[in-house]
Amino acid sequence: MQFPRVAKAYLAPLAPLDDRSPHDQERGQIPTQLIDNRSPVDRVILVGAPTGDVDSRVAEEHLEELARLTETAGGIIASVLRQRVSSPSPRFYVGEGKAHELKDLVQVSGAELVIFDEELTPAQGKNLEDLLGVRVMDRAELILDIFATRARTREAKLQVELAQLEYLLPRLRRMWIHLSRIRGGIGLRGPGETQLETDRRLIGARIADLREKLQEVAKARAVQRRSREGEFRAALVGYTNAGKSSVLKALTGANLFVENRLFATLDSATRVVDLGSGHRALVTDTVGFIRKLPHHLIASFRSTLEEAREADLLLNVIDASDPGWEEHRDVVHDVLEELDLTHRPQLLVFNKIDRLTHQEELDLRRRIRAVEPIPAVFVSAHRPESLVRIRDALKARLRARLRRLTVSVPFEDGETLATLHREGEVLGQTENGSRVEVDVRVPGPLLGRLQRKPGVEILERA
Repeated sequence: MQFPRVAKAYLAPLAPLDDRSPHDQERGQIPTQLIDNRSPVDRVILVGAPTGDVDSRVAEEHLEELARLTETAGGIIASVLRQRVSSPSPRFYVGEGKAHELKDLVQVSGAELVIFDEELTPAQGKNLEDLLGVRVMDRAELILDIFATRARTREAKLQVELAQLEYLLPRLRRMWIHLSRIRGGIGLRGPGETQLETDRRLIGARIADLREKLQEVAKARAVQRRSREGEFRAALVGYTNAGKSSVLKALTGANLFVENRLFATLDSATRVVDLGSGHRALVTDTVGFIRKLPHHLIASFRSTLEEAREADLLLNVIDASDPGWEEHRDVVHDVLEELDLTHRPQLLVFNKIDRLTHQEELDLRRRIRAVEPIPAVFVSAHRPESLVRIRDALKARLRARLRRLTVSVPFEDGETLATLHREGEVLGQTENGSRVEVDVRVPGPLLGRLQRKPGVEILERA
């Protein structure tokens, strides 16, 4: 990505005054072109300051991703500043000379916001804002801001607010300037309370309230999950913008929101995928991961990601066309490890192969099969025929859970026969006098119901 030194001003085109009609000039009307109803856009300076052990190529990729996050949040890039640091400065993170260079750049470019790719301490953020005279954010705060604009359901809004408040709490000193002690007077004498302490107390109370509400939501989710016991479940996980929602939409034909932007969707969605032969799977789309995902955010979304914890199979979606897909895979692995989900069975789904040449796809397949212990499929959400590979993988995993039985059913018990065909995989059936013997694979819950069914005999178990 090419970063412009100074971005073009975000202004509506103005018509010359002489272009107004004589009638307008007589009445002194202002040309309508002067009115711009678009939302205001922040002009942003990005700062990349990796430590010495970070590869230059990787550092540049991180900065490019920060630019995409900024554009997702609605900002435009005014300029970019880079510095490699051996260790972060306690005062400004970057060196003092670079900090003053950044101040000059802010004045020249007219930027209203500075975003660091690295996480800033509360003291560093306050010192930088005092020096620069504009707002300063880091990557974590930017991601939280994007999540706040994308949350749609009540649960997602609660989770984002909790993460924001937990991030804000240690940074209150630079968020507020009204820190003077409440003046004394009649009815106000005593130890008093600073505004900072008041804010901390209010935020602490709100955090406790949010956690309580999220616990209630988690209980409701647990009830929903219990109602789906016995169903084969899979969860789509992966790096943001890898195409998880597109894959789910292509598999189900459901009307899901899909957009080529980072964190286009936050709210988990569960849909039924028909696998053929009477089988089906419940597939859940989860929130995407990203480098340096704020820990508060991971903790807040833990209840949403419980869907992945309960899944029989994790579909790890990877953008095969992205040169940095290996690092993305490692990021997803680290987040799954933090959530204690790495023990779950996984299938790597390399998406967007339509963007690769035939030779690139062949090379990728050989490489993955040679070094990757986790099974993999190669698909494109825009090629429906390729999604058969996902269905086949889901069906194979589902069949491994099934019990193969020979069930003897009275000939007149049409209800049980219909259930076997609907919920099991019938491999064959024969008539034996007044009974029908069915060779069938069935899930555990159906086996339990068959054992309790009057007149039904289970002759053989495999």
